[in-house]
Amino acid sequence: MSPSRRPAALAAGAAVVTVLLWASAFVSIRSAGDAYSPGALALGRLLSGVIALGALCLVRREAPPPRSAWPGIAVSGLLWFGLYMVVLNWGEQQVDAGTAALVVNIGPVLIALLGSRLLGDAMPQRLLAGMAVSFAGAVTVGLSMSGGGGSSVLGVVLCLLAAVAYAGGVVAQKPALGTASALQVTTYGCLVGAVVCLPFGGQLVRQVGEAPLSATLNMVYLGVFPTALAFTTWAYALARTTVSRMGATTYAVPALVVLMSWAMLGEVPGSLTLAGGVLCLAGVAVSRSRAAAAGVPQPAKVTDSA
Repeated sequence: MSPSRRPAALAAGAAVVTVLLWASAFVSIRSAGDAYSPGALALGRLLSGVIALGALCLVRREAPPPRSAWPGIAVSGLLWFGLYMVVLNWGEQQVDAGTAALVVNIGPVLIALLGSRLLGDAMPQRLLAGMAVSFAGAVTVGLSMSGGGGSSVLGVVLCLLAAVAYAGGVVAQKPALGTASALQVTTYGCLVGAVVCLPFGGQLVRQVGEAPLSATLNMVYLGVFPTALAFTTWAYALARTTVSRMGATTYAVPALVVLMSWAMLGEVPGSLTLAGGVLCLAGVAVSRSRAAAAGVPQPAKVTDSA
């Protein structure tokens, strides 16, 4: 591999690790979510992540992030690590899978719009077309896997709030990566999220004593891998491309969830589910094809908007 292509390959590899681990989180949440309430699960996950990231920072002797990065870290920690994790856990208890897929998956669309408005990200036609295809696939997957449950107004509002918090957190994180490392941004963002979720500490202590070991181990897994590792690889990749393209990449998650559920839980997907998964992956391929053809993606211009 030529030196000029190495950064692009590393960023692409980091993005792949992120979507694989985020997809695996849905399988673990099914177990942990039966024993833990939304707030307690979010806090336990974040505390596990903070411990893992803190240990890594000590080993690497990572200094605290510079003052200029703290506004973005604080906002992303509040919105994405804190608010998003709690309201998404809560919202998915209130609505069926189809409604959740439809509402939550507007997140990457909001990321593209906010990135264009606040960070000056370009909105090429390939990116827009790919996002449209992937969004259709995500909704198809959600509808096909719906258990036929009802939807409440509260659940829809919670899922919408989760999508907005996700988008706002990603866009706020991008400027912070201009002056801080991916590990710094992730570690301290996770710490901010854990502090935000501390009011659920009483629930967590009580439920740890009542939950089966498998649920607790799944909660720890969520903190160490889909949070500590995957959010760090996400930040690494985000520092090397635009928020719009990274947001579009997450549309691969629904397709991977289908495959993992098939392999690990024996849930055989129907033809409509498989078709939706193919659409998700096709849309991601279209949205990123231009960046791949152009070579090494350049970081978006950092502004003081966040």
